[in-house]
Amino acid sequence: MKEHSKYPLAQVASIKKRRLDEAEKVLKEKKQLLVKEEEKLALAEQKRDEVKEHKTAKLSQLREKLDEGTTSDKIQQMRQYLKIVEEKLKVEETKVKEQKKQVELAEKQVDLARQDLFKKQKDVEKLSLHHKEWEKEVAHETTRQAAVETDELGSSMHVLKKKSKKRDG
Repeated sequence: MKEHSKYPLAQVASIKKRRLDEAEKVLKEKKQLLVKEEEKLALAEQKRDEVKEHKTAKLSQLREKLDEGTTSDKIQQMRQYLKIVEEKLKVEETKVKEQKKQVELAEKQVDLARQDLFKKQKDVEKLSLHHKEWEKEVAHETTRQAAVETDELGSSMHVLKKKSKKRDG
């Protein structure tokens, strides 16, 4: 009986499996990058909020001093300081906006990696189904071949018995 055949697409299946593994690794890396970008965003928002709170506190302080009737020099100094705080707040807002863009970019990269992974999973699944079908065909062919060989053997035995009977009889 002939030896069990090797799956003809085994090498392709191996390559597709390796690509799937790589896609899983890339997706994991992209998710980790997204987490880092989200952490940076949280920090940027925290800094911005601290500056906002500082500005609010200084505005309250200015109002109190105005109500007390402080000297115009002091009020001028406080207004000047508030302008500096306002500039710092704008800088922090810009950092937050830029970091939000980085987070969006990282999210898009995760989505692309996820789509790539799904595509590669489908490729592997299709090939796996093909392999199973191929194995069924090989098993069926092997069984059919064995049946043919058995029939041939049976025929040969029958012919030999007939010849033997003729010789003996």
